[in-house]
Amino acid sequence: MFGRMNKSKFFAILLFSLAACTQPNQGQTRQEPSQLTAPAAQASSISLPDFTTLVQKEGAAVVNISTTQTVHQMEYGPQFNVPENDPFFQFFRRFMPPSNSGPQEYQGHSLGSGFIISDDGYVFTNAHVVNNADDITVKLTDKREFKAKVIGIDRRTDIALLKIDAARLPKVDIGDPSKLKVGEWVAAIGSPFGFENSVTAGIVSAKGRELPDENYVPFIQTDVPINPGNSGGPLFNLQGEVVGINSQIWSRTGGYMGLSFAIPIDVAMEVGKQLREHGKVSRGRLGVSIQPLNAELAQSFGLSSPSGVLISSVEKDSAAGRAGLLPGDVIQKYNGKKLEDPADLSRLVAATQPGTRVQIQVWRKGASKEMSAVIGELPAEAVATHGEEARPNANRLGLVLNNLSSEQKQQLNVDHGLLVEDVAGPAAKAGIQQGDVILAINNNEVNNTAQFKKLLNENGSGKPIALLVKRNDATIYIPIKTKEG
Repeated sequence: MFGRMNKSKFFAILLFSLAACTQPNQGQTRQEPSQLTAPAAQASSISLPDFTTLVQKEGAAVVNISTTQTVHQMEYGPQFNVPENDPFFQFFRRFMPPSNSGPQEYQGHSLGSGFIISDDGYVFTNAHVVNNADDITVKLTDKREFKAKVIGIDRRTDIALLKIDAARLPKVDIGDPSKLKVGEWVAAIGSPFGFENSVTAGIVSAKGRELPDENYVPFIQTDVPINPGNSGGPLFNLQGEVVGINSQIWSRTGGYMGLSFAIPIDVAMEVGKQLREHGKVSRGRLGVSIQPLNAELAQSFGLSSPSGVLISSVEKDSAAGRAGLLPGDVIQKYNGKKLEDPADLSRLVAATQPGTRVQIQVWRKGASKEMSAVIGELPAEAVATHGEEARPNANRLGLVLNNLSSEQKQQLNVDHGLLVEDVAGPAAKAGIQQGDVILAINNNEVNNTAQFKKLLNENGSGKPIALLVKRNDATIYIPIKTKEG
């Protein structure tokens, strides 16, 4: 059709169509030109934030953190990453069995970010950036480098406090995260993938965000691009104040996907204060197992709304047990603060100093009841020695061991031994890993944890210890150097 139509007729039709589209419908008032252009004029008056002043003023207080760590592992010859359900798994297992070549050692390296909070050299970063590091180097924007000392590490909040030997350093200004508003602009400075002092920006997506297995931090969620290497760096508001420490990303690929999480700076400052004064963080403990309320549970307990925290069990010799709390109680308020979900209670109790008496309002059998409890203490995790952390029930080798059940012995094809549930300190440095089975200590077979403890004590401190370790299908002796004293 259009191939045979002359140009003048085509453009006449086109102009008529455009004119018809702009005609007002019957019964409608024709818009004035000023009305038509108002949105465009309004959009032109909106300006994006300028971060140049912030970066110039605060960038010098942001540091690059690099670490080295001696990694020990047992080497069994060629290793093949083939799943057990793969058709070639049995082939590799039969014709290319692992060979015991003993413990191997290599240097691991990692990069992260941090920022200076005092002019005499105290630096914040993430615990996971420096945990178990043998050597930590802090690099400033003026290219100066300093060896850092770990003052303390708190894995529960992912906070580490470092100290470098310097004075009159640039430092950040500390802001108030409670004044942050969702939708507010924020900026991050750090070293993603090692690119030092990179600046990215976005908005606050949410506040008080709870993440799985993270009960002590009400995270600030942002859409600021954060990638590996940004960990430990500061999150700034438009006033140039630090409001958070960039800690985690939510990703299926390991890279940025629009979900970044920062630790509120007020949480970090409280943790840092305790690490500086005591080398560890003291937290309160109530001694209850809790669960959230849903509409059905709330209705069954006679509550008008599903707000509060339901107690499912109470430890007998705990703060809750001594206070008279019972399974089935719904905690509505803690020291006057209303509770909406279990994370609220966990954070409030953890922030309470052990030995403090608190008021607890519970809903029991259709009525509110006021009770008081003296808060206990949660076992501490952190110490100030290069990020090595004390673990409850760990022996002086750094091993947390458990007896093998009959089913485990059958699966592992052993008739004795102890399962390594956690490892740190000398044992970790020697190459022992979680999941290993300890068959013997100094040529003495071990059948239970009490026997292992007895043999360990008989060995004496400062003397090397030989452990016979089974891992997968390989068995090897591993010597462990123990500290004096």
